[in-house]
Amino acid sequence: MALVMTQPLSLTVNGESRRSTAATIAELVRELDLAPAKVAVERNGEIVPRSTLDEIVLADGDTLEIVHFVGGGSDEETKMGSDDSWEVAEHRFTSRLIVGTGKYKDFAQNAAAVAAAGAEIVTVAVRRVNISDPSQPVLMDHIDPAKVTYLPNTAGCFTAEDAIRTLRLAREAGGWDLVKLEVLGEAKTLYPDMRETLKACEVLSGEGFKPMVYCVDDPIAAKQLEDAGAVAIMPLGAPIGSGLGIQNQVTIRLIVEGANVPVLVDAGVGTASDAAVAMELGCDGVLMNTAIAEAKDPVRMARAMRLAVEAGREAYLAGRMGRRRYADPSSPLAGLI
Repeated sequence: MALVMTQPLSLTVNGESRRSTAATIAELVRELDLAPAKVAVERNGEIVPRSTLDEIVLADGDTLEIVHFVGGGSDEETKMGSDDSWEVAEHRFTSRLIVGTGKYKDFAQNAAAVAAAGAEIVTVAVRRVNISDPSQPVLMDHIDPAKVTYLPNTAGCFTAEDAIRTLRLAREAGGWDLVKLEVLGEAKTLYPDMRETLKACEVLSGEGFKPMVYCVDDPIAAKQLEDAGAVAIMPLGAPIGSGLGIQNQVTIRLIVEGANVPVLVDAGVGTASDAAVAMELGCDGVLMNTAIAEAKDPVRMARAMRLAVEAGREAYLAGRMGRRRYADPSSPLAGLI
């Protein structure tokens, strides 16, 4: 009896043409030396539930996107003992410093900086798996998602559609609802496109996501996002990666005063004093990446940022002295010789 040879299928996987004899999506994933339980898959524009990867039969001409499983924090791991913890979407944290995971020399340096910062949340980008070399190290090898909460973000998305698609894949990969939404307007300034951001926020919150949203430092826009379902407002202090510090303290404070959800400064921090200022304004936290990653000593800078966030928070709680337009001696004048 003659053997029937299976004709290879012509597929597009992560933007690359590929020939494969795999019958199902799960077989294709294994063919790439990846574990079906650790990836999310989109087929012809539709998210494929991971539980069905063994059942979905591939067809000639299929286009697939396979992205990394990027982990997720455990509620049980959250520290609950502090009197000054903060909460977002029913997740409670003690550290008010969120650290990004880009621009570091390597994953080991990134992990050391996260530890020095005392961060309990790290932002992570959802990216295609490297199908040419799946053995390359990944972030989860160095930062344990059981100990540090992974916050999937939409870095690099310029439309609401792309942001929504990215976070749907992230949820399929790791099961998160708590995510960071950013929709950029242009590559030069990396300012948020608020129309697209608001549109994405409405769709995502309607699908059960809990979006923490990057936005302009505008109190009106912040309130619109909150009404659209944002669980945290994250106004920029200055353009992403600029290190200019908080350029408009007045509007940041207005956002804090008007918000019913946490407010965290996102972008523009350059050094520890900038982080302290954000906290002195009453923000619930600060998110930063470049300020740490591009420092001459990232681990030491991460430690400095942790101390600055703590100092700024303590100063805010202590209550600042009033400003005066005249001198007021600290030593009593009575009894002078």
